Amino acid sequence: MGEFEIDDDRRRVDRDVLWEFMSTQAYWGRFRDRAMVERQLDGAWRIVAAYRTDDGAMLGFARAFSDGEAAAYLADVFVVEEARGNGVGKALVRAMIEDGPGRHFRWMLHTADAHELYRGFGFAEPDATYMERRRPVTGS
Repeated sequence: MGEFEIDDDRRRVDRDVLWEFMSTQAYWGRFRDRAMVERQLDGAWRIVAAYRTDDGAMLGFARAFSDGEAAAYLADVFVVEEARGNGVGKALVRAMIEDGPGRHFRWMLHTADAHELYRGFGFAEPDATYMERRRPVTGS
């Protein structure tokens, strides 16, 4: 796979790679269309992405939304298949939550996989102080 670098410049994000993953491989947020994904990218509090150093191809991505003061939500973390197992996911999460401006925030996320990765950064199952209202199911 070669070397990679992490960058938080949202102008560098390959929107086609982002949309390809979100629309065909992500198990979450499948209700979103491309315009919504792009609005979320543009309005994110922070993004980080991984790029191959030799050709600049985007290998992974993470987005966060936050109040900018005390809490943040980690969203849309992914690594393209060819780059998995090479530390890209770990580097993305580290850059987002430990090396960025939110290192002292309370971080939240929902995930059905990669629990060990997130536990390595202090994530744990919620306690009795956490509640959520799930997205309502709409139908006819």
